[in-house]
Amino acid sequence: MLADQYYLIAHEDRTGRSRLHPRATGLGLAAALLSELVLEGRIGVTDGDLFVIDQHPPRDALSHDILDLLCAQSQHRDVHTWLAFLAQDSALRVAERLIRVGAVEAITRRRMLGGTQTLYMPNTARQRNAAAWASTRIANMLVRGMELSVADRILVGIVVATGLTRHVMYGFEMYPHIYHALPSMIASLPDDLRELVECTESSVGSALAVGRR
Repeated sequence: MLADQYYLIAHEDRTGRSRLHPRATGLGLAAALLSELVLEGRIGVTDGDLFVIDQHPPRDALSHDILDLLCAQSQHRDVHTWLAFLAQDSALRVAERLIRVGAVEAITRRRMLGGTQTLYMPNTARQRNAAAWASTRIANMLVRGMELSVADRILVGIVVATGLTRHVMYGFEMYPHIYHALPSMIASLPDDLRELVECTESSVGSALAVGRR
């Protein structure tokens, strides 16, 4: 699933911590979850508005829940509003989905100043290899100039929009042409997915600007 791949890219496999500001990670995951529904033909995005195309429930439980919510709150259509709303608990919900497929485990640790913290992270060699492959696979495809599927292109778009490009391309700095190719790759997306990427980028910028005040 698209959001699962983004989650693994956006979190340290050794610590479970986000590589980004949590707000940026949440927005990226929210965008990935909405993109899953776009790819399944359940929703569309036009001129900043999100609308339901097909109310038939997806197989995935999390996608089903989100589609039900979009249907129940159909009066709210602004994409930025939905990104901000879904971002509030998207990390937890995607982590729970990853637990269900055995990709990560919940690890509870004591904090130095008291209390506990639960992180969701790969805890075996197999899980860590799979987590590392999430970004390595994309980097290899970009370096080799391979044709990416729409799902992979939207994943790249969300990676760029949230500021994870340097992590994905870590170790491939000798291929600067990749960075020049990214804008046209994102521009080639179907209109609704391209618009989702643009809305995500602007939402991340706004959220981080507020955080710096």
